[in-house]
Amino acid sequence: MDRINGLNEQSRPQWGKMTVYQMIMHCAKWEDMLLGKTLYKQSFLGRIIGKFALKDMLKDEPVKPNLPTVPSFKMTDNGDVETAKKQWLDLLAEHTGREPAGFVHPFFG
Repeated sequence: MDRINGLNEQSRPQWGKMTVYQMIMHCAKWEDMLLGKTLYKQSFLGRIIGKFALKDMLKDEPVKPNLPTVPSFKMTDNGDVETAKKQWLDLLAEHTGREPAGFVHPFFG
């Protein structure tokens, strides 16, 4: 939460092409999915190679840059960073005391 609160309009990406607003909204969409508010069907490619890719993602090392993302998570619009931060923090707070919703990841399943 401290890292989210530290973001501002001048924050620059360490890797990737999204603006700070787009990255925050990308992460907020992820939280929506984890909370079961938005459901995505598993992609065809994910059904075929998802379990193999998941093993690579679960290694104890940083996430590799430029990995593909769920098309619905791709952000192109711009908006107010402070409002987006509040939205993301509110979603994170909803996890407190909650059992995992159980979801199908759009790629890994």
